[in-house]
Amino acid sequence: MPRRRLFHGWWITVAVFFTFGIAVGIPYYGMPFFYDYYQKDLGWARSQITLGIPLAVLFIIWVGPVFVHRFSPRKLILLGTALTCIAFVGFGRMSGELWIYYALCFFYMVGYIFSGPIPHQVLIAQWFRNQRGLAMGVTYLGVGLFAAISAKGIAKPLTEMFGWHWALVIMGLLMFLAWPLALFLIRDRPAEMGLFPDGAADDGGYVAPAPHSFGHLVRQRAFWLLVAGSFCSIGSIGSINQHMKLIFLDQGFTDQQVLNQTFSDALFAIGISSMAGRIVMGWLADRFPKKYVMLSTYALVAITIPLLHLVRPPGTPYVFAILFGFGMGADYMLIPLMAAEQFGRNTLARAMAIILPTDTIGQFWFPYGVSLLRESFGSYTVALGVIFSLAAIGAAAVAMLPRHGRQDETLHVSEPARAAVGR
Repeated sequence: MPRRRLFHGWWITVAVFFTFGIAVGIPYYGMPFFYDYYQKDLGWARSQITLGIPLAVLFIIWVGPVFVHRFSPRKLILLGTALTCIAFVGFGRMSGELWIYYALCFFYMVGYIFSGPIPHQVLIAQWFRNQRGLAMGVTYLGVGLFAAISAKGIAKPLTEMFGWHWALVIMGLLMFLAWPLALFLIRDRPAEMGLFPDGAADDGGYVAPAPHSFGHLVRQRAFWLLVAGSFCSIGSIGSINQHMKLIFLDQGFTDQQVLNQTFSDALFAIGISSMAGRIVMGWLADRFPKKYVMLSTYALVAITIPLLHLVRPPGTPYVFAILFGFGMGADYMLIPLMAAEQFGRNTLARAMAIILPTDTIGQFWFPYGVSLLRESFGSYTVALGVIFSLAAIGAAAVAMLPRHGRQDETLHVSEPARAAVGR
């Protein structure tokens, strides 16, 4: 009996593990490592530093809904990583002009949308049905791994060896590590290789429904609950990620080497813990109602935020980092799984083309609001209280979602029709 070959979808999953980690894990989680250098060496205020990307979001918010669902995810990954490289090389060559920084943030955000969550989520949704939760969890492990090493293994040692300017340049060039995988291994759909999702022998009479229109989506109560819930939760997570090093600075970690080490250790623990969160919650999402798995994740994110305010030198924030990372990792991953269940796999690209830009607004505008609160009150106490409240609102929105979606992607042809096809 011939040995059954491993379904190529799992090789796709391995490939996007790395491309997703490179495209998002390195730049997004490594960028805040340099914020205190911008403040010290370029003379910028925290509100100026955290305003660049929110401004870019205002100009490119239409990119996702208009373009992403129309083009090959593989090609979007190639273009997006190239734009991210341009942005980081530019960041490394800055000399203090804020308008240049803001222009480069535009390139970074377009690159993030093109090579970030949407193309990778769509790839996994096309290759898997029954094992989608596990495959999505493995894919998001790449972000966790590369986030863990972005500061501790890349930004920090590069800064110590070459200075922060060249560290940013080198981090940008690392984006091209995703290109061989996207060019030679990744394929958009199993049909391109004569295969079916999950490695099935045939389509089992499956009839792919047409995707729902944008008009249909916006008329669904569940859609707006998912938008609101993810917006608030992702916004609170983004605020912590963007401000964590600056919070440590305010709380007494003033020595540069100690500050770098504390932030790197915390981010490493968050990244590794997020990997565990993605695997555990991805496994649970394949076996239990996704609503309750998602609700527990959002609640965990909320209750861990106050722990950050308790960190003081010489302590290391491992308790906060491990709990927060576990919740954060599952948080991002569960959004496309919930969207696919609620609105159908074939509508996932359209749903995420609205949800992701909306979440991106929260992810980057909330940190700017935190900067303003910090400058107004002189500490992060009020700001952290606001972040906690937003995370709690996100959990409440998820609690109001329907337990199950419409499941209209499971349509099958009738037996007579199947017989006619066989003739």
